[in-house]
Amino acid sequence: MELYLDSVDFKEIEAALDFGFIKGLTTTPTFMHRHGITDIDGAIVKLSKMVPELQVEALGNNPDEILAEAERLLGLGLAKPPVFKVPISNEGVKACKRLTDKGHRVNVHLIYTLNQAYMAMEAGAAFICPLAGRMQDQGHDAIQLFEQCVEVIDRYGYNAKVMFSSVRHAEHVRQAMLTGVHVCTMPYSVMKNLCENTLTALGTAQFREHTQLMTMRVKDVIRAANPVCQTSETLTNAMVKMTESRLGVVTLVDAAGAVAGVFTDGDLRRKLQSDGRGILDKSFAAIGFSKSPLTIDRDSLLNDAVKVFKKAEVDSIVVVNGTKPVGVLDVQDLIKLGLLGQEHL
Repeated sequence: MELYLDSVDFKEIEAALDFGFIKGLTTTPTFMHRHGITDIDGAIVKLSKMVPELQVEALGNNPDEILAEAERLLGLGLAKPPVFKVPISNEGVKACKRLTDKGHRVNVHLIYTLNQAYMAMEAGAAFICPLAGRMQDQGHDAIQLFEQCVEVIDRYGYNAKVMFSSVRHAEHVRQAMLTGVHVCTMPYSVMKNLCENTLTALGTAQFREHTQLMTMRVKDVIRAANPVCQTSETLTNAMVKMTESRLGVVTLVDAAGAVAGVFTDGDLRRKLQSDGRGILDKSFAAIGFSKSPLTIDRDSLLNDAVKVFKKAEVDSIVVVNGTKPVGVLDVQDLIKLGLLGQEHL
């Protein structure tokens, strides 16, 4: 089943063409009026240069007027000959036959009965176009008509293609495929959502999560900030470095630069509550700190880091290269990646 876009919105058309397999574009005067297009001829010329095949209305009260309009459109300098859309009627099928005899292709549309479709087939129409949504609005069995059109074409060997049009939702597209129609033309609002599915989205997110866990390493996600203090520095210095780094922890190192411990914003609050502001000018060596920090090697997989966070229930882990601190892995970094839930905050 070939896929056509039903639109005159140039942004939508460009987006649809980006799929790479749109076969053509159907237009109507109603669409052009709705989108505020005043230079209809100019729009038709532009559209003809954008799409693989353009189907455009050739209106008239009789075959002569319809053919004259078709010739006028051809004289606009289109990039390629269009398919002329002609509403079903006695005059319309006469015009279809004359256009077809001249080598043009015609879409006979606004079809609501099998008899109308038959007359269009006999006239040599390239496309037979019932309108599903409009028929269903009136309580008619549109799907049965599409099935009958396909059956008649197959039985008698007509060259026409059945086009499923007036598509309102994704279910129409599914029904179009099951009826065996040759073409389905639809608005971009329907087309862009055909690949969407909640279960697919969940599965994709899970695959992405597992890929990150097994391929990304801690060094790939740690922040540039690496707040570090000597154990001889004061608590005030630590507060400044926490604020600058936007992290709730500083790594404490000894004289050789190796990890000696950590001091967190939680430790800060507890010390202030128990000892008062006087501790701000004291060194870490004097006030004390955690000497058994959780660390993880910079080359460890994120999967290992997730295990540490889940087991230890901490907010941050010191990242090391050997014995030297190279950064801090914050629990929020993994939550943003979707590797941990908000419950770990």
